[in-house]
Amino acid sequence: MKDCVFCKIIKGEIPCFKLYEDRDFIAMLDAFPATKGQSLVIPKKHVEYIFDLDESTYIKLLSITREIAKAIDSALDTERTCIVVEGFQVPHTHVRLHPAYERRLILKSHDSKTGKEDFENILNMIKAKMSLL
Repeated sequence: MKDCVFCKIIKGEIPCFKLYEDRDFIAMLDAFPATKGQSLVIPKKHVEYIFDLDESTYIKLLSITREIAKAIDSALDTERTCIVVEGFQVPHTHVRLHPAYERRLILKSHDSKTGKEDFENILNMIKAKMSLL
């Protein structure tokens, strides 16, 4: 993608603090961290939605992510490292690793207008579409 910031980083057009790179992936410190050590793991192939990745790329992405998260935990003495995959700010699949230094990580407040019944209805609708359970 011509205007994708991650594609530009992968091509070397924009510098980064690279943690890992192989033929298919790059991992780096996030340039705009919310917590110390926040990092990104990115497939080099431009795919906007993580669930559109082919199976082997998806599995390898999560494997690399796990290894980097463990390294962050060990190096920075975190409670744990949280994983976020959303892809709206930069439409290129990426995993954001948020080191948590307390036993919580709040990304967004809960919508208090959603009641228990609403949650149960949504849950049941989703379960009705699932074939594995």
